[in-house]
Amino acid sequence: MLSSYIKSTGIYTPDNVLTNFDLEEMMDTSDEWIQQRSGIKERRWVTSSDTTASMAVAAANMAIESAGIEVDDIDAIIFGCLLSDYPFPGTGCILQDKLGFSEHVPALDIRNQCSGFLYALSIADAWIKSSMYKRVLIVASEIHSTSMDKSKSGRDIGVLFGDGAAAVIVEATEEKNKGIIDTTIHSEGKFAEKLTLMKPSPNDHDKYADIIKGGEAARDFFPHMDGKFVFKNAVTRMPQALKAVCERNNINIDEIDMVIPHQANIRINQMILEGLNIPLEKSHHTIQKYGNTTMASIPITLHDAILENKVKPGDLIAFIAFGAGFTWGASLMRF
Repeated sequence: MLSSYIKSTGIYTPDNVLTNFDLEEMMDTSDEWIQQRSGIKERRWVTSSDTTASMAVAAANMAIESAGIEVDDIDAIIFGCLLSDYPFPGTGCILQDKLGFSEHVPALDIRNQCSGFLYALSIADAWIKSSMYKRVLIVASEIHSTSMDKSKSGRDIGVLFGDGAAAVIVEATEEKNKGIIDTTIHSEGKFAEKLTLMKPSPNDHDKYADIIKGGEAARDFFPHMDGKFVFKNAVTRMPQALKAVCERNNINIDEIDMVIPHQANIRINQMILEGLNIPLEKSHHTIQKYGNTTMASIPITLHDAILENKVKPGDLIAFIAFGAGFTWGASLMRF
């Protein structure tokens, strides 16, 4: 019986490093305030040479090289981001071209924000287990810095997000005790406006004059977040999802060797781990050096954990995420 497993990983992060002290020069904030609130010390912000597509290509090429395959060995692409290079088409098709495929492989664009990697993983897993495809490339590429409000009124969000991309090759295997065991994903759209970017929108109609003049509607071009409400839901939904997927597969929480959570806030992750009685050493975090890279955060952190030899073959790994939408989920994988 076919299973799917993550064969390789790849990442790209811009060279431009912004520390909390750099942000002190740009907005009304401090290193102490940022670290206490989120655990972030620095993040990467793009320069003019970086695009969503170019970062995706770099991360994908690293994953392809690490897997020891050629681009035409890939059967399908799943690409995700918050803000694509264009309102349409999605960047997935652009990635297909820039990677140099000789075949017209399908490219699926998804928009599930911070939970996007789990959504993509569930799709790739289903495709492979159904024998539809044998090898799927998942890529997340996120540029946040260019759309952040860097004034005092936007500092609550502006200090949290970083830019970066990550890719994984998901491949079919017949090996026992290896691969993706199960994934659970959820959504709750009634809270969509608690974490959102309102504009640009095809619903604006006669509001463009106000936007152009910098009126009240112009504020909607910056992200909005009800931080306390999002925090409360994150620390509730992620452990619920992990418990559910463990129970569904007769796995005890203490059997998990490594938890890789979405990197939104170190305090959220610490509360979740404490509530699940999972020791901190059974988790890995990169938020301190990359900030919140939304869909890219889990695969970036997985890549980092592999480099640091914190996961080894046979380990039971859990991925958990929560994000805008609201969307959330959990996945179990035998590495």
